[in-house]
Amino acid sequence: MSVEVWTYILVGVTFSLYFGIAIWARAGSTKEFYVAGGGVSPLANGMATAADWMSAASFISMAGIISFSGYDGSVYLMGWTGGYVLLALLLAPYLRKFGKFTVPDFIGDRYYSNAARTVAVICALIVSFTYVAGQMRGVGIVFSQFLQVDIVLGVIIGMAVVLVFAFLGGMKGITYTQVVQYCVLIFAFMVPAIFISFQMTGNPIPQLGMGSKMSDGTYILDKLDSLHTELGFKEYTSGSKSTWDVFAITLALMAGTAGLPHVIVRFFTVPKVKDARKSAGLALLFIAILYTTAPAVSVFARTNLIQTVSETSYSEIPAWFKNWEETGLIAWSDKNGDGKIQYVAGSAIDGKKPVFGPERGVNGERMVTNPNLSEVNELYVDRDIMVLANPEIAKLPNWVIALVAAGGLAAALSTAAGLLLVISTSVSHDLVKKQIKPDISDKGELLVARISIFVAVIVAGLFGIYPPGFVAAVVALAFGLAAASFFPAIILGIFDKRMNKEGAIAGMVVGIVLMLYYMIRFKTGLIGVMDPSPAEDWWFGTSPEGFGTIAMLINFTVSVVVSRLTPPPPKNVQEIVEDIRIPSGAGEAQQH
Repeated sequence: MSVEVWTYILVGVTFSLYFGIAIWARAGSTKEFYVAGGGVSPLANGMATAADWMSAASFISMAGIISFSGYDGSVYLMGWTGGYVLLALLLAPYLRKFGKFTVPDFIGDRYYSNAARTVAVICALIVSFTYVAGQMRGVGIVFSQFLQVDIVLGVIIGMAVVLVFAFLGGMKGITYTQVVQYCVLIFAFMVPAIFISFQMTGNPIPQLGMGSKMSDGTYILDKLDSLHTELGFKEYTSGSKSTWDVFAITLALMAGTAGLPHVIVRFFTVPKVKDARKSAGLALLFIAILYTTAPAVSVFARTNLIQTVSETSYSEIPAWFKNWEETGLIAWSDKNGDGKIQYVAGSAIDGKKPVFGPERGVNGERMVTNPNLSEVNELYVDRDIMVLANPEIAKLPNWVIALVAAGGLAAALSTAAGLLLVISTSVSHDLVKKQIKPDISDKGELLVARISIFVAVIVAGLFGIYPPGFVAAVVALAFGLAAASFFPAIILGIFDKRMNKEGAIAGMVVGIVLMLYYMIRFKTGLIGVMDPSPAEDWWFGTSPEGFGTIAMLINFTVSVVVSRLTPPPPKNVQEIVEDIRIPSGAGEAQQH
């Protein structure tokens, strides 16, 4: 069967499962809609958290990032997995004991202020919409390539699917859907990785295959290093980032992970405090399966790509190359007129994305309108192609290629659903219930939540269909935004009794504004004129991806200083802070 037929079958089966679960797990109360009734087992919650966390960025983009940056890409592995250690140790148990539905709910009650709650809602909306835009676009791209539909139609289909299981089931429906989506995405990621590892090294375990020898007796990493140096790239296993920037990016990703509202809310769904800690540990285990495999996939994909296309005549190029040209994720411009693809270090295309003309070149290639003729490189490769096209490059069976499509959709849809629920609950619970109409009935609040999620899906879909030019660049920076805004407010709210509303509000506002300014200044060029070498202008030598660390430290400083210059929080709030830090049963233990 063709890839398209296999894709229809696998996507159809998985979508049927998602719809079936949504109907079975319909939410009948706000507690079920917000936190799945608080009765989810640690195992199910761990799998759901892993699916919620492993978005299209983890499934599609992370291996691609590592493929192109090599050693420098390790910051994403350390930061994103390390964030779960912070979450398990410093946040999850205490937030579960506090017993609220959302992060803005915790901040509003802990800081006894609707102003603090409103600032937290605004921060949650900024982080969530920044993150969800990339998920919806990812859905559109996968549908476009594998089902041969227009990207706009693909986004609309994705919107409809998310709307069904989020609208009907809320957190209850999303949780059990995400359990299935985790199984789909991890199977889809591991099967081609195992195939390719065995194909290239004879070792079926990708993590070990990455350090094994190829059929010619050369270690695969040594082979990749030599291929890189021959083509003018830096060695794959060498790093170029400064030690400070590596530290800053890693810490920003860690704190951002621990501060993401759609991840934190998962720990409100389990029955007990100890279950929250178990959930975090299990989620880390489930995530580690993909995250320890991603570097191996990166090595295999990069080696296969270079060996397949470099110095190859376009007339002899494999069919996968010409198929992916249509998506704009790969492009060739024959600058020296020899009909062969010259893939070497340097920029092939002016700008970040190729702009395709309507005509084709003499070799049949898609023409690009702005080839950078000052560079000798002729090949543009988008990093997202490395996972999606990897099975085709390695000539794996059609059903494996289709499985990757189903996995990519599962990853994007599971995260999109979690983010949209955060947006919905921030509006219905933290704005309407807590501030605008406190006497609203449970049914009325549930109706507002469902209307909110409908509107949020429409807005997210519009971001996917008409993405601002800089959305793709800032999706990963959602972590910096979360680190700069939420993380200090939550940590200080748990561990600092003296922390008051004035300090928390000032810290969150300064942190989010500073991070937004830096992102816009150095990622979009909308503020001032963007320097061709912006690294020279970075503050303290910190990249935009790592600036969340500086914004977070400034947030901490502002929060502590302002809180010490203003009145302490009420006595009852200080008692609540004391209480949530005492483990259950500690009082009884002290009596014996």
